[in-house]
Amino acid sequence: MKKTIFYLIVIFIATLSYQCSNTNDTVAVGGYDVVSYFSNKTPIKGKETFTTDLNGKTYYFSSEKSLKEFTSDPDKYIPQYGGYCAYAVAEKKIKMGVDPEVYEIRDGKLYLFYNSFFANKLEDWQEGDTKALQAKGDKNWEEIKNKKD
Repeated sequence: MKKTIFYLIVIFIATLSYQCSNTNDTVAVGGYDVVSYFSNKTPIKGKETFTTDLNGKTYYFSSEKSLKEFTSDPDKYIPQYGGYCAYAVAEKKIKMGVDPEVYEIRDGKLYLFYNSFFANKLEDWQEGDTKALQAKGDKNWEEIKNKKD
């Protein structure tokens, strides 16, 4: 029993560390192609051969076509709240890492969310008053976006 609990804790910590590291480095969205979120049900990992830098982050793309789409209108594809968990920004006014495969496209914008064994923040976001959360997130983001992680 003790070994089982120990292994669960180790898995939980490893998952948490992985998710939080996705936002804190210079690679945007854990290396996923942000254009793919808008055209696929499952986002696609980008390749090192198709990249561009914007606002201190390197964005990876799965194809030259995706790279060109992004560079022609980056504001359309950049995730909200700097790629941090939308729910955490809205409800807690904090920057929290995300699972790049847990997302929502709402009102033409990409929102990313934290996810672990015990907490899927996309579910919390969708169960709440999403319009109010968006407004709160927008306001909170203006206050915290320049704070160090």
